[in-house]
Amino acid sequence: MATPIEMPKLSDTMEEGVLSAWLMDEGDQVSAGDILAQVETDKATMDLEAFDEGVLLKKVIDEGDSVPIGQLIAVIGEEGEDISDLLGGEDGDDSAAADAEAATDEAEEEAEDTPDTTEPSADTEEVVEEPSGDGQLRERTPEPVPAGTDAEGRRIKASPLARRIAQEHDVDLARVDGSGPEGRIVRRDVEARIEEGEPAPPPEREERAPEPAPQPTAEAPTYELPDDEAPYASEDISQMRKTIARRLAQSKYSAPHFYLTVDIDVEDAVALREDLNELAEEQGRAKISFNDLITKSCALALKDHPYVNAAYLPDEGEIRKYNRVHMGIAVAIDEGLITPVVRDADRKGLTEIARETRELAERARSRDLEPEEFEGATFTTSNLGMFGIEEFTAIINPPNSAILAIGEIRDTPVVEDGEVVPGKRMKVTLSCDHRVVDGATGAQFLDSVRSYLEEPMNLLL
Repeated sequence: MATPIEMPKLSDTMEEGVLSAWLMDEGDQVSAGDILAQVETDKATMDLEAFDEGVLLKKVIDEGDSVPIGQLIAVIGEEGEDISDLLGGEDGDDSAAADAEAATDEAEEEAEDTPDTTEPSADTEEVVEEPSGDGQLRERTPEPVPAGTDAEGRRIKASPLARRIAQEHDVDLARVDGSGPEGRIVRRDVEARIEEGEPAPPPEREERAPEPAPQPTAEAPTYELPDDEAPYASEDISQMRKTIARRLAQSKYSAPHFYLTVDIDVEDAVALREDLNELAEEQGRAKISFNDLITKSCALALKDHPYVNAAYLPDEGEIRKYNRVHMGIAVAIDEGLITPVVRDADRKGLTEIARETRELAERARSRDLEPEEFEGATFTTSNLGMFGIEEFTAIINPPNSAILAIGEIRDTPVVEDGEVVPGKRMKVTLSCDHRVVDGATGAQFLDSVRSYLEEPMNLLL
């Protein structure tokens, strides 16, 4: 029995997928576990695996096609098996399809088949009075004018809709080949003729008086682009960009955002990182970035502030406070943004967080992440400090209740004990969903994060 292969849901945010490449051809033998194709989702390019055995009877969509979840993309079955019922008549009799289209044309234009009673039609006899030789008026019925006939007077079979389209586009039906039943011309036949370039009849010549010669006028200067410079460049919207637009717009317009910013003294944290990286280099371990220190600080603080490590779920009618801390780390890639997840970050050391974050970021940039590696974050951080951004606000990654935006580390004068001394500062901004996180709750969470970064030895305990 033939088995339909449909577009699977390969991520929690996926609504449609692009079949980027077929890896098997029609007629190939397929075994369970074979990779049929590669599918581009909103987060990664993933393999489409077969779960049944048989022959790849039909590839329904082409490479590059985008289809929604659940739509048919291929059929597997026994060689020679009839699959027309699965294809919905796609490979059925062409005449049946033409019959259906002709019927649709007639249904759409049923009114056009009904003669207009206000004017004589081609099928209605018109009585004309004309003078006879004796001066009396005689009634005469003129010969009917044949409508829709070719040059030899034969009637052209065409649907009413096809006739109307042909008239609107000056198409000679006598030059159109019909694909409907018994050679009947249907809408698609006329449209095909229009696409081929049916020449319009030459316009009638009209005697015109010669126009006066144009008088020279002062014209405004115009700017023309060079031949090799187009006014703009366009590109298709990727699946990732579609998902980013949809989810962040939904978050921004449905979650009431408010923002809290603190300026943190990170001089001791910078010094600790330098010491740890000297040891890491001697021992051949992964070096620690400042973002790793922030990840660990947030993970520990979330354990003490469960409403920040939560989600507002109106469909379930609940606020879900998570018992585990899964940190989403925003990573910029060419197509947009993706958030690989460091799971149980509060239970991992700085070296493990550093190694795992780098591996996930590299795989994210190559679009090689598995769904479990970018789904399920309970809190997210976004760092633009490496681009020189001092401060910004981020949009919450749904269904999280908050996201932390991290600015650059600044060398700046600070006042200590009444004296101005050089210092290192960093601004972070917490975006909060006010349906879950109140102002005091968000402020207390930021205070905990600041405490860990200003006394960084606590991150090693």
